[in-house]
Amino acid sequence: MELYLFMVVMLILLAVFDLVVGVSNDAVNFLNSSIGSKAAPKRVIMLVASVGILLGVTFSSGMMEVARKGIFHPELFLFTEIMVIFVAVMLTDIILLDLYNTFGLPTSTTVSIVFELLGAAVAVSLIKVNASADPHATVAQYINTGKALAIISGILVSVVVAFVCGALFQFFTRLLFTFDYQKRLKRFGAVWGGLALSLITYFIIIKGAKGASFITPEMNIWIKNHTLIIMGAIFCASAVLLQILLMVTRINILKPIVLVGTFALAMAFAANDLVNFIGVPLAGLASYRFALASGEPFAMTMEALKNPVHTKTLLLLLAGVVMVITLWFSKKSRTVTETEISLGRQEEGFERFESSALSRVVVRMVSSIFGVIKAVVPFRMQEAISCRVDPDRCVPVDHGKWKVPSFDLLRASVNLMVASALISFATSLKLPLSTTYVTFMVAMGSSLSDQAWGRESAVYRVTGVLMVIGGWFFTAIMAFAVTFGFAYVLYYFPVTGIVAITALAGFTIWKNHHLHNKRVQDSRGVEVFNIKKVDDAGFAIATSFEQSGFFLQQVNESLEKCFNSLFLQDRVELRKIKRDTKTLQSWANIIIANIFKTLGWLDKKDLKHTKKYAQIISSIQEIAESQRDAVMKSFVHLDNHHKGLLPVQIEELNRLRSIMTELLQKTSMTLMMQHSVDYRSVADRNKTLKRLVDEFDKNQIKRIQDESSKTRLSILFYGLMGSIQKISEHTLNLLSTFNESFHLNNKAKRK
Repeated sequence: MELYLFMVVMLILLAVFDLVVGVSNDAVNFLNSSIGSKAAPKRVIMLVASVGILLGVTFSSGMMEVARKGIFHPELFLFTEIMVIFVAVMLTDIILLDLYNTFGLPTSTTVSIVFELLGAAVAVSLIKVNASADPHATVAQYINTGKALAIISGILVSVVVAFVCGALFQFFTRLLFTFDYQKRLKRFGAVWGGLALSLITYFIIIKGAKGASFITPEMNIWIKNHTLIIMGAIFCASAVLLQILLMVTRINILKPIVLVGTFALAMAFAANDLVNFIGVPLAGLASYRFALASGEPFAMTMEALKNPVHTKTLLLLLAGVVMVITLWFSKKSRTVTETEISLGRQEEGFERFESSALSRVVVRMVSSIFGVIKAVVPFRMQEAISCRVDPDRCVPVDHGKWKVPSFDLLRASVNLMVASALISFATSLKLPLSTTYVTFMVAMGSSLSDQAWGRESAVYRVTGVLMVIGGWFFTAIMAFAVTFGFAYVLYYFPVTGIVAITALAGFTIWKNHHLHNKRVQDSRGVEVFNIKKVDDAGFAIATSFEQSGFFLQQVNESLEKCFNSLFLQDRVELRKIKRDTKTLQSWANIIIANIFKTLGWLDKKDLKHTKKYAQIISSIQEIAESQRDAVMKSFVHLDNHHKGLLPVQIEELNRLRSIMTELLQKTSMTLMMQHSVDYRSVADRNKTLKRLVDEFDKNQIKRIQDESSKTRLSILFYGLMGSIQKISEHTLNLLSTFNESFHLNNKAKRK
């Protein structure tokens, strides 16, 4: 029994890790709407969610049966077999969820645990069937197939229904309130808010508190029979309270609605999803106790797991504390949250996902459908609708030092209200679904209705949505397959299997940690490119210069790595630099797009001064293309196993590179810090570079003539020299444009 005691201890430790990775992924369910809309300072939002979690975990004691008997029939398995299933499930769950957190993809912890239990149970069942020489079809006797099929069908239905409901409800809500909703909120806000709060509160009662010990079966029946009366009373009370707030105070009533919705989803998450993290370890602990008490642990089947068990409140609260700590300090939870917020944000900006062939087909198909609808709908009706749902008529809200919200409070409240209503309705009908899937698809549907997926961003957003949805099905497949394999290994090699799989899990998490840190650093670099939607041309110009400075800094770092890798003939490192070139290209495109916005904000009388800002576009494009050419030429040369550069060529390129690096560093710091610089001295350095290029050109001709430099080396050398010269010239152009703008601004200030 020592081995199985070790397994129990291991399960308890894995439960802590599973809480961390699980909360990091599921936090997306209840934080996105409030954080994306800036309903309150982040600390307030986190505090509301924390209270919801701590309250919700106390209602979880009745939910733990899912891990023990929801997927398989425990009475058909021995104690030793049950422990193999549980250990395989927990190890897989940690690896799988941590992988999704690393890439910022929200998935369902419910689906992962269900298919992990299914995979391990099928593996052990096959082993039992093979040992007894029974037909393989008898495996179905061990599995609760009805439950598994219901979950799969629930996934498919909930994804479509949630998206459609989110899109339709947001469209009609926006049609009523428009983007400039503040005035209309005073007229209809109390009624609309009462409806929202009644749905959200009912959601708390039905979904969040159904496992509470103080709600008896009789109370549940009474609630079900008096649903309309309860919702009507909540609606009336909420509407009256909100109307008083509108008349007496200046409080935006959408803010408390969003915060209440955040609390409701956090509470429901803790009450219903806690089983996904600690249900299996608790079932393992219960199995160990039953086996010890039986006197014959290795011959005992697990009928006892079918009996209802209520978990101690103290244990649930400890799990809640771990969840709250994770919520506050987990970096990966922020990554997952940012994915949904970026896919649904109203403004254009850096897109996390690239365009794909499938997303382009989907966008074209949807555009064609809307084209047909426009042809049928009368023109006057189209004009009337467009006037009310035009996002350009939105009046920006002053958030002071806060960043501009990704979407407004109206959409945030719709997201929470529709998600709460759908989950409550499905729960009342005992239909299986995932809160992650519902909340995500509602948010995507409302984004579509709000025209957040414009022609400039639609293909990228659709790619992101398709990738997330594809990841959901991949969750089920991977959870089943990996746990299936782990269960086989643990069954036949219990000791070495535990050591090997635990080591594999540790190594995977370690690699994911480093990968996530790199992704976070890249995303921080992107933040400087997300320009605010302001009408201040001066601020926009200054921001464009700051962005250009950061861009030059990254170009300099990339070229330094490129030349060092080329000289050392490090093909692997050059391959990494080549992949990162795409990021620099996308940053260049964002800077150019922001400059176009800046030009649009300038006064028409100042058009004679706008040429210098248009020159920035040309310079940024040339620098980006030259950087890409240098990297590509270097990589192709090494990838084709051509001969390395001659020592004299390396020396000459290093002299040119040092001047280019100096130009890039000075210019990037000048642009980012917004201070003047001795332009003449920098221009003199560029003249020196030109002189050296002419000198080295003659030297290379001599090397070609004496055949010391072959054709491939000559092509590479001239290509790199040309890239260095172009980058230096256009960097100097950027510095010249900035200096001119800097002096003009100073003169204007003195006047």
